[in-house]
Amino acid sequence: MPNLTSEIEARRERAKAWFEALQQRICAELERLEDEAPETLYPETPGRFDLRPWTRETGSGGGIGGFFSGRLFEKAGVHTSAATARFSPEMAAAMPGAAEDPSYVSASISLIVHPRSPRVPAVHMNTRFLSTAVSWFGGGADLTPMLDEQRSQDADDAKLFHAAMQAACDAFDPEWYPKYKAWCDEYFFLPHRGEPRGIGGIFYDRHDTGDFERDFAFTRAVGEAFLDVYPKIVRHRMDEPWTEADRGEQLVRRGRYVEFNLLYDRGTMFGLKAGGNIATILSSMPPLVAWP
Repeated sequence: MPNLTSEIEARRERAKAWFEALQQRICAELERLEDEAPETLYPETPGRFDLRPWTRETGSGGGIGGFFSGRLFEKAGVHTSAATARFSPEMAAAMPGAAEDPSYVSASISLIVHPRSPRVPAVHMNTRFLSTAVSWFGGGADLTPMLDEQRSQDADDAKLFHAAMQAACDAFDPEWYPKYKAWCDEYFFLPHRGEPRGIGGIFYDRHDTGDFERDFAFTRAVGEAFLDVYPKIVRHRMDEPWTEADRGEQLVRRGRYVEFNLLYDRGTMFGLKAGGNIATILSSMPPLVAWP
């Protein structure tokens, strides 16, 4: 078993408790939106989260998978995990502080929301704490409108989303937002298509200023910003009718989402290689897609 200090264990437990509390709040808010959706556009019965605890097969730990299928949100997943384990030699070579001792602890929250309406953007958010011989936070949030008319950073939803992410960053350091926005634009890009996945947001990794409390507060602020801004975007868009052509465009755009997650997404690769829960990892896949 990893040789962990009590301080690192305490930090991981604090992060784990925060991520699990945030999971409950996000699930409750998505269910409220599901209830508020107009019956004229969404006549089905409102959905509810199915929360499924799971246990790791290697090391120790596990998490809570939050699975959702409903009328407003065609598919969503809001998941938490925590681990005490050891990296494989291949993974240890790529992780700071793991070359000599591959032991690590981690805690995280990760979510994806695929709305039924093509007028409502899909969204992804995750934040995590990971500690080897060194500790850091990582994560971010990005928005993916499904229709070309909404896929400009000058569009209303994009401006609102970016303003929320910037406010979360600026409260700690005004240099973080431009840095993490640029990192997001670079990361969520499909090289084989020559196009971005969506309109971006922020992305950060190995975030360690040397001040744990400040870095933890920043990661909490990212979660709070997401919980505030995404419901505003959904409420703004969910009353808008859509056409079959809109739905077709949405399914093609979802195909791009699949391509990114299976070909490039670090979280998907990390989870599968580190013994994570396959059902929660692959729940990011949209329920229906199309390739022209």
